[in-house]
Amino acid sequence: MIQVRLFAAAADAAGVASEDVSSETLADLVRELQERHGEQFAAVLDRCSVLVDGRAVTDPAESLSDAQVVDILPPFAGG
Repeated sequence: MIQVRLFAAAADAAGVASEDVSSETLADLVRELQERHGEQFAAVLDRCSVLVDGRAVTDPAESLSDAQVVDILPPFAGG
């Protein structure tokens, strides 16, 4: 199982800060999370960055077979 950690708006839209998911690729993970949490979450997820074990990943075909943690990070603003 992969621990998925959700931050800020992603956690708010999902209603959870973390959950366990079993997925083979990043595309599978995204699809699973969208099915679990619906359209509002999917809209937030489209704007998020994804880190797999601390490494930024953008390729939907990225294998998650050995991944332990996936972080979903919405854009942050501050000053």
